[in-house]
Amino acid sequence: MPEMPEVQGLVAFLDERVTGLKITRTSVAAIAALKTYDPPIEALRGASITGVTRHGKFIDVSTDAAHLVFHLAKAGWLRWYDALPSTIIKPGRTPIALRVALSDGSGFDLTEAGTKKSLAVYVVRGPADVPGIARLGPDPLDPAFTRDAFAALLTGRRTQIKGLLRDQAVIAGIGNAYSDEILHVAKMSPYALAAHLDDEAIDRLYAAMIETLRDAVAAASGKPPADLKDAKRRGMRVHGRRGEACPVCGDTVRSVFFADNSLEYCPTCQTGGKLLADRRLSRLLK
Repeated sequence: MPEMPEVQGLVAFLDERVTGLKITRTSVAAIAALKTYDPPIEALRGASITGVTRHGKFIDVSTDAAHLVFHLAKAGWLRWYDALPSTIIKPGRTPIALRVALSDGSGFDLTEAGTKKSLAVYVVRGPADVPGIARLGPDPLDPAFTRDAFAALLTGRRTQIKGLLRDQAVIAGIGNAYSDEILHVAKMSPYALAAHLDDEAIDRLYAAMIETLRDAVAAASGKPPADLKDAKRRGMRVHGRRGEACPVCGDTVRSVFFADNSLEYCPTCQTGGKLLADRRLSRLLK
């Protein structure tokens, strides 16, 4: 799933290329992906793009008519064309969910792989009209999101820290991959309870979060969409590296499997050498 750093990379790429252009055509190939009807998507035809911004994991293409907002979800992506193909999109026969044509002949497709479709597209008068954006917590890279603001979010939450970092209503933009990376840098178990963290642990976790996300955003900066996924994979320390050596201590990276994803961690760095039980048991193996 694209997370904040990759989404920010896409935003920077699009903002540089599309601001000032007009949308000449939109073609919806997966009607289920379009979550709104007022304004209609046809309202974007002829609209001038005024900028591209990010809200958590949402991308917001603002125009002088409406906002085109999309969330790439687990298997969505953006495919850019300097010269947009003239081929006709056939619904149900392609991974393309939406095609956007621009006034200089360029454009992009929103695509989604697999059978579980969760990519979401909205045409709204303002980004707050998107329910997912209205519920977002603070952005962790906002200068106003200080260590003390972070500590206040943790107070009284008897929630495992891995889940809390991924909760978009608490902190916007972090998902499964970067929560693994942040916890590895912080040397913290993903099963640690947020409310039980002392001041030193909060300091460590906050610093790890800011460092990890800033480094990842910097790594994504300037890369075209086609290169962002591979750059993300190369930058991972533990996520997606089950069975490989931890880059810090050399121990074997382990996984805990869920219904539709997994987490990765280093026992030596994060859990005192203990192996984490399956998430359904929610306890450490003795």
